[in-house]
Parts: sequence; structure tokens; C-alpha cells
Amino acid sequence: MVSHEGSDPALSGILTLHGLPTLNVIFAMKRKLLISIALLSVVLLACGGGGDDVIADQQQPETPPEPQSPWELVWEDDFTAPTVDGQVWSRITEGTPDWKKYQSTDDRCYEKRESSIVFKGIVNDDKDADPRDYLCGGLYTAGKKAFGPGRIEVRARMTQARGAWPAIWMMPFTADKGWPHDGEIDIMEHLNFDRSVYQTLHSGYIDVDNHKSDPLYSRQFPVAKVDEYHVYGVDVTADKIVFHIDGVETLVYPRMEIDGQYPFFREWDLRIDMQLGGSWVGRIDPAQLPVEMEVDWVRYYRARE
Repeated sequence: MVSHEGSDPALSGILTLHGLPTLNVIFAMKRKLLISIALLSVVLLACGGGGDDVIADQQQPETPPEPQSPWELVWEDDFTAPTVDGQVWSRITEGTPDWKKYQSTDDRCYEKRESSIVFKGIVNDDKDADPRDYLCGGLYTAGKKAFGPGRIEVRARMTQARGAWPAIWMMPFTADKGWPHDGEIDIMEHLNFDRSVYQTLHSGYIDVDNHKSDPLYSRQFPVAKVDEYHVYGVDVTADKIVFHIDGVETLVYPRMEIDGQYPFFREWDLRIDMQLGGSWVGRIDPAQLPVEMEVDWVRYYRARE
């Protein structure tokens, strides 16, 4: 207790209030203020808690739906059946063009895996069964299944070798004027150890009249790892051809008002094969065989109406 004896009466009046030391008064006032603040906080929190409910009850703006794809899947083959569908596919037989020189129906050129089909290029070790040095396998839908205008996609991967030429391509389901006037669509061709693939069109306008840059008819597009799965595709419509890889457009070929320039708006057969040798890909190195292309699935879409 502080003694104020002998203090100045005026000063003493300032230091005391109703007999209480001024310091005690200050402490009492602070305590009341803190209690008031605490009570006010409780009230505010109680009011604020209801605010969240009010906000939650308010209608939130809806996320706009993603745009619908212009393509509708109408057919697919995922090769999960024990055997290939013979009502759709046929094995490609030997022929005189470079791409057909070593085509074979021999079982050694085909392998059915759990959910894929494999086409192989091999050294022929049974000359009694077939006198050719090399054999390779492939399937096509010629005479069985036609694909009209729409989108074709093939998910595939391939190993590499000198002289290997795997391809995914289409020819007219019904011939009219003959090659190249009826057209050809090469969705994917790979050569040797290239880190790229080719996507190409053929027609009388391109190959006979030699119009190869107006518009551009082919493109070599980089694909660093062809031994990994990629989706190779093409869209065929009334006014243009659009090539794409993994959903990325690689080449657009427009229709022009020129006779014979655009024979592509028609029905096609689909061909998927391993090819060996020829004037374009070059010589075959037997030490690098076998080589293979594995196809996971094929899909065909039509434009939505």
C-alpha cells in the first residue's frame, strides 16, 4: 500500500478516486473492457455462423457443360475377342506392287494378344511352305466393310528395322477410274528408324497432274517414340481432309472447285499392315528382323446430325 501522507492535496486528489488508488481503477476498467470485447465477439460469431448457411443456401452459378464432340462413335474393334472378326477383316495376300511383295497369310506373321493384334515382318525359315526370303502380315476390310465419310482412328505402336514399312491406309471400297484417280488416303506410314511418320493423299490431280503443293498433299510429322502407342487418324468430310496424331491436327487438305481434285468423299476400305522393302523404304536388313506393329483398337465415327 502506497502512503500519501505529506502529499500535496491537489496531487492527492488526482491520484485517488473515491478512496481507490488510480492504478486499481485502471485495472478494473481494463477488465470490464476485455469482458465486453469477449461478449461482443461471441455475439458476432453467432451472427456470422448463420451467414455461411445463407451463402450456402444461395444458388451457385452452374459450370457450363463441355462442348459436345462433333463426332459420334458408331463402330470399333478392340481386338479383345479370341480371334479376329472374319466378317470384317481378311489377311492380305501376295501381289506385285512393292507393298504387297512379301504379304502373306502365314500364321507366323500374325499374333493375337489379349487385347491387340500384331503384324510381323520375318525372315522366312520355311522355303518349302513359301519360297520368298521374307514374309509380313496385314489385314484389310476390302469387300467386307466400308467406311463412309467420317473419322477413322487407329491406336498402334511399332518396332523398327532397316527396310520396315508399317502402314495404316485406305483405298476406295469400289473402284471407278482406277488408281490414282479414285484416291488413296495414307493415315500413317513409317520408314526404317525415322523419328517421324508420313500422312499422304494420292489422286489424279496430285500424282498425274503433279499438283503437290497447291494445296499441300503430304506431311512428314515428328513422332519421337513410335514404339509407344499413338492414335493416328483422319477426318473425311465433303469439304476437306484433316489428318491428326493423338488428336493434334497435322495436315488439312481442302476441296477445290477443280475437276478430279477431290475424289475423297466416298466409301473406303481400311488396311493395316507391316510391309518390307521396296523402292521407297530401301533394302531389308535380315539381322534386324523380326519387326512388328501392334494395334490396340480401331474406331470409326460419323458426324453428329
